[in-house]
Amino acid sequence: MTQRIPIHDSGGNVFADLGVQNPEEYLAKSRLAAQILRIVQTRRLTQANAGKLLGITQPKVSALFNGRLDGFSTDRLFRFLNNLGCDVQITVSKPRMRAMGRVRVVAA
Repeated sequence: MTQRIPIHDSGGNVFADLGVQNPEEYLAKSRLAAQILRIVQTRRLTQANAGKLLGITQPKVSALFNGRLDGFSTDRLFRFLNNLGCDVQITVSKPRMRAMGRVRVVAA
């Protein structure tokens, strides 16, 4: 007999759906990490060589690429992207009166 698994619509942020604290920040960090991974894969770097470019050890690179992002601040991820030759641009919008601000990562 097959057990039914309940399905729920996503609110657009899987981390919020899962009840993770600071889901907007975690989503932004995951998108930054995904961009770093794409660049490393495009350049066909080993994790050890990527670590040298980023200034971290191979085990830290492995943690980053496997989504274990608790040890990485957004600032640190920005620096990794800079080390890989990427410009990081931060834009602050005009404030909205009755809405909370959000963090969004958009890759060019």
